[in-house]
Amino acid sequence: MARGSTRPTSRDVAQAAGVSQAAVSLVLGDKWRGRVSETTAERVREAARDLGYRPNLAARNLRLGRTRTVLLVVPALTTEFFAGVYTGAARVAAAHGFGVVLYPSPEGIGPARDPFASAQAALDGVIASSMAADALSAIRGDQLPLVMLDSDPEGSLGAATVNLDITDGVRQVADHLLGLGHRRFLHLAADVPSWTFDVRAHELVARIAAVPGTSIRTARAPISIDGALAATETALAQPGPRPTALVCDDDKLAAGAYKAARRLGLRVPDDLSVTGLDDLALATALDPELTTVRLDAELFGERGMHALLAVLDGRTPQAGDIPVELVVRGSTAPPSPS
Repeated sequence: MARGSTRPTSRDVAQAAGVSQAAVSLVLGDKWRGRVSETTAERVREAARDLGYRPNLAARNLRLGRTRTVLLVVPALTTEFFAGVYTGAARVAAAHGFGVVLYPSPEGIGPARDPFASAQAALDGVIASSMAADALSAIRGDQLPLVMLDSDPEGSLGAATVNLDITDGVRQVADHLLGLGHRRFLHLAADVPSWTFDVRAHELVARIAAVPGTSIRTARAPISIDGALAATETALAQPGPRPTALVCDDDKLAAGAYKAARRLGLRVPDDLSVTGLDDLALATALDPELTTVRLDAELFGERGMHALLAVLDGRTPQAGDIPVELVVRGSTAPPSPS
């Protein structure tokens, strides 16, 4: 077939290889063993390569009843974390011949408009963060093979759940600050109804309460620098002994806390130690650099996609939470003598 003409077909491959179209279908569908010879199979593959032939995936998927498309539902892309989740998921998907459609739920929570005329008709499965779980019923994604990220494994909507070891991350933060000698804590909590933030609050309170002579207060803020600034400023200005350590649910909240501390004439970490969680690029842009918990977002996305592929194939997904790591930088130090 002349270069530049119409797209080659299986008939063109059959003619070039001197075989039937049925034989081409068997070879390129990897179902030839025991039905055609190795020599014939190689001749078909060589003819397909020479012609630049690509199977019509749309037609094949229609026959198989699969679109090889997965929907990734995440909160609005306000941080690089979920971009990393997408990168990891898309990498694994591509290696298995799947595509990933990214669908950020408005503001991270609440119902969302169906991105397809019918999600069920256009998708093989869904991966969703618990922070965007409310969007699932609106797009009918909870009626498809579903893997939940950052979600309660006991009450998950999904066929499988993939989690980071957030409990251990909070434990590492608390132990680090307690080890430095801090006893008065402020928890700057994300004002988002989500399992992952409930886990953080519960573990932090439990870990600190286990040490005599400690106290902890909680201030809630939306995940924004301005929201964190306002909430921290109000909390630190309250009467009574001032907290010496501020534990933030997110690096962005920590950035707002830095601004609040400076407005109040407090120095980080001399007067106030601050920790974050995520280890975004923002963590090393702050001065001093932020002590935070590193979450491997790309590995999170990879594990989520591997779990969904396992569900689609009827296999049991890999068990166990993904380890996290405390990264100690310049924002934490022993408390100043009272």
